[in-house]
Amino acid sequence: MPKPILVWVVDDDEAIRFVLERALGRAGYETESFARVSAVTAALDSNHPTVIITDIRLPDADGLSVLQALEKRRLEVPVIAMTAFSDLDQAVSAFQSGVFDYLSKPFDLDQMLSVVARASAVPTVVPVMGKTVEDKQLIGESTAMQEVFRTIGRLSRSSISVLLCGETGTGKEVVAHALHQHSPRSHGPFVAINTAAIPAELLESELFGHERGSFTGAHSRRSGRFEEAAGGTLFLDEIGDMPLPLQTRLLRVLAEGDYYRVGGRDLLRADVRVLTATHQDLQQKIAEGSFREDLYHRLNVITIDLPSLRERGEDIALLARHFLHQAAEEMGLDEKYLLPETILELQKKSWPGNVRQLQNLCQQLCVMAPGEQILPEDLPVSLRAKEFVGESSESWSQALHRWTRKAMFRGQVDLMAEARLEMEKTILACALEFTSGKRVEAARLLGLGRNTLTRKLKGLEEK
Repeated sequence: MPKPILVWVVDDDEAIRFVLERALGRAGYETESFARVSAVTAALDSNHPTVIITDIRLPDADGLSVLQALEKRRLEVPVIAMTAFSDLDQAVSAFQSGVFDYLSKPFDLDQMLSVVARASAVPTVVPVMGKTVEDKQLIGESTAMQEVFRTIGRLSRSSISVLLCGETGTGKEVVAHALHQHSPRSHGPFVAINTAAIPAELLESELFGHERGSFTGAHSRRSGRFEEAAGGTLFLDEIGDMPLPLQTRLLRVLAEGDYYRVGGRDLLRADVRVLTATHQDLQQKIAEGSFREDLYHRLNVITIDLPSLRERGEDIALLARHFLHQAAEEMGLDEKYLLPETILELQKKSWPGNVRQLQNLCQQLCVMAPGEQILPEDLPVSLRAKEFVGESSESWSQALHRWTRKAMFRGQVDLMAEARLEMEKTILACALEFTSGKRVEAARLLGLGRNTLTRKLKGLEEK
C-alpha cells in the first residue's frame, strides 16, 4: 500500500487552514495544520511531510524560516509560499530562498492543488540565498502581474535568454531591468539598446564596435554594446525590427559566443546575457521571411508575456498613486490624489499606450489639476470621451493566442474544453445583453434555433 502524501499547512488564519484542509482532504491528501513557525520546527524533530504550504507573514517568524529549519535537518521538502502582501521583491526573495512555488492570496484552489501535485511528485528543493535589489518601478497586485513576478523569481538563479512580448508601453524594459537585478549577473552592467531607433547602417557598429578606419567617419576604435555589457546583461529592444543581415551575425554570436568588431581581426568573447523584447508577432514575421526562425529559437528560451493595462485594471489605482507621487517629487509640487470615482473612470479606458500612457497622464494631472483631489472632470477632454475597454485595437484571435500561450505557460491542461465553454458563455451573454434578454432575437443573431439557444443556456447553468 503506497505511503499517504502528508501536507502541512502553516497559517495563523483559521479560515485559510480550514479551506485548505478540506480541499486537500477531498483530493486524497493527509493534512496537519500549524499556526506558528515554532510549532512546525518542533514537529520536524519527530516527523516530516511530503509538502509544506506556509504563509509568509506569521505571528512569531517569517514563514520562509521553515526553509532554514529544513536545511538544518537536511530534509528536502518542497515548500509552497503564500501571502496576501505580494510584490516583486518578496516573490524573488521567496524563490531565491528555495521555495517550490509562490502564490498570492486570494489563491485559486484548483491552482493550489495543481502546485501541490507537482511538488509532491518532484520533492527537490535546494535553498540558495541571493542578493535582491529593490525595484519600485515594477508594480502590480493583479493576477497577471503576480505571474510575471513569479516568473522573474523562478529565473533569478539563471542567466538564460528571455524574450519579453507585449504591447508598446507595457514596461518591457522595466522587466528586463528586474531580470538583470535579480540574477547572478546583477553585479555587472545593464546595457539597453533600441534596435528600431538606430539606422541599419550604424546598428552593426553600435552592437559590436568598430576599428579605426573601418568606414567613413570611423576616426578611432570604438567599443560596442557587447563589450560595454561584459559580465552583465544586454537588452535588445524591438528585436523584430533588426535587419536580416544583422540577425545572422547576432545568431553567430549567440551560438559561438564570440565576435569581431567591424573591420577588426581580434576575436572577442561575448560575456553577456541577452534579453530581447518585441511588440510584434515574430511567428508571423518568420512566415513572411523577415525574421530568422533559428534566431527566434535562440532568443525564445523563456517567454514572458506582459499584460496590457486594460488586462490589469485593478492595478490602475496603485500605479497612478505611484506615478503621482513620483511626478510631485520630480517637479517639486504638492502631491495629488485620485478620488474613487476618478479611478472608476480610468478603469473604463482602453489605454492603447498602456502604463506609459498612464504615467504621462499622471505627470499632466500633477501640473494641471486645480486641487489636491483629482475629480473626473479634471481628466483631459480626450480621455473623458466615451471610450471603453472593448474598443481595443487587438483582435479577438490575438487575445485568444495570448490567452492560450499564458495558459500553457501556467501548466493548464484541457484548454480546448475551457476555451469552448468560455466562448459559448461570452457569446450567449453578449447576445442576450444586446437584445435585452429576448431569446428569439438573440437566437437569430447567433444563427441558432430558439430551442438550441435554450438548451445551451440550460447546459451552461448546470456547469
